Amino acid sequence: FLGSFMIRLIALIAKWRREHRALVPPPPPRPRPTYSIFVALYREAAVVPQLIDTLNRIEWPATRLDIKLICEADDQETLDALALTRLGRQYEIVEVPAGRPRTKPKALTYALGAARGEYLVIYDAEDRIDPMQLEEAWRTFEAGPPDVACLQAPLVVTNVRESWLSALFALEYAGLFRVLLPRLAAARLPIPLGGTSNHFRTRVLQQVGGWDPYNVTEDADLGLRLYRLGYRCGTLTRPTYEEAPVEWSDWLGQRTRWFKGWLQTWLVLMRHPSRLVSEMGLWPSLVFQVLIGGLILSSLAHPLIIVYLGLITWSLFFQSAFMVGPLEFTLFVIDIVNIFGSYAVFIALGRGGMTESEQVAVGRHWMMTPVYWLLLSVAAWRAVGELRHNPFFWNKTAHRPVQPLTGTEAG
Repeated sequence: FLGSFMIRLIALIAKWRREHRALVPPPPPRPRPTYSIFVALYREAAVVPQLIDTLNRIEWPATRLDIKLICEADDQETLDALALTRLGRQYEIVEVPAGRPRTKPKALTYALGAARGEYLVIYDAEDRIDPMQLEEAWRTFEAGPPDVACLQAPLVVTNVRESWLSALFALEYAGLFRVLLPRLAAARLPIPLGGTSNHFRTRVLQQVGGWDPYNVTEDADLGLRLYRLGYRCGTLTRPTYEEAPVEWSDWLGQRTRWFKGWLQTWLVLMRHPSRLVSEMGLWPSLVFQVLIGGLILSSLAHPLIIVYLGLITWSLFFQSAFMVGPLEFTLFVIDIVNIFGSYAVFIALGRGGMTESEQVAVGRHWMMTPVYWLLLSVAAWRAVGELRHNPFFWNKTAHRPVQPLTGTEAG
C-alpha cells in the first residue's frame, strides 16, 4: 500500500510542478508512411457503423492506411454487419480460424504477420479516436529515440454522469492515463499499457513476438516484455474516447479479467526473479513489483485491513477486545495512513488529470471511493479463483453505439 501510495504521490507532485502541455514535434521531412490499424471485433455488430465512421475521420491519407478488421470466422453476425457496410480500399477483413484460446491477443497476433504499415496501432470496436492521433504518434516516433517502441494515447471516459460507477471509472482513468503513465514514461520506467490506442513500431512488435495469446490482459504483459528487451514506451496527448461500464455485472467481468491478466503477467515475470532484475534493473523491477504485484496484493488485502482497523479502533475507544501494544498501535497508524492516504491520492490524481468540466461531471461521486475499492477487491478475489479453474476465459464486455461527442467532451 505504501509503495503504491508513494509512486502515485510522486506522479501527482510532478503534475503540479509541470502544468505545461507537451509540445507536438514538427512534421518530419519525409512523406507519411503506411500506418496499420488493427481492430479486433467479436460480437460487435451493433457498433460497426460507429466504428467505420470513426476510422474514416482519421486525418491520414487513405492510400497510406492499412486497416485490418479482425473477426472470429464463426462470428457471422459481425461479419454480416461488415458485409453490409461500404468499406474503402484501405480496409481488409481478417477472419481468424476457430480455436483456443479465443482471446483478443490471439486474434491480433494471427493478423500481425500481414501488417503492411511501418507503424501499427490497436483500437477497440467502441473507440472514438481523435482524428489527429496518428499524426501526433508519427511525429513523436520520428523525433524520439529509436528505443521508444510504443506510444500510449490517453483514454477518456465520456459517460461520466451516467452512474457513480462510471464516474469513479473516469476518475481512475484520468489519474492513470493523464498523470501516472506520462510520469512513468518521462522517467523511462516500465508502463503497463492500456488495452487500446497503443502505437507501435511494427518491426519491433513483430520481433518480440506480438501479444501473448493466453494472457487476458495482453497490454500489460506486452508493455513489460518490451521493457525487459530494452525498449521503452512513451505517451501521447491526443485522446481516444470510450464509455465506462455502467452495470455492475459488466464492470465486474471486465475487472476480473484485468486482475486475472495482471496475475498471469506477474507469475510469468517472476519465474526467474534474478533474471528479471538483471534485464530490467533493480529500480525498474521494484516499480514493477509495486505497479502489478502491489496492486494485486493491496486489492486482495483491502477488506482484511479494514477489518483490522475496525478491531483496533474498537479496542482503543470502547472495550479491549485484545491487548493493543506498541507494535499493534504502530501498525494501526501505518494502516490509517495507507488506507486514507491512498483514497486521497486516488481522488487527487484523478481530478488532477481531468478538465474542469469533467470534475464538475464527477461531482461528489468521489465520496464513493471506499466502496469502489471494496468492489475492486471482489474482482481481485474472483480473478484468483478464475485463474485456477478457467485461466484463459475472456470476459467479454458488451458495447453499444453512443452519441457524437459534444464540445465539452471533445475538449
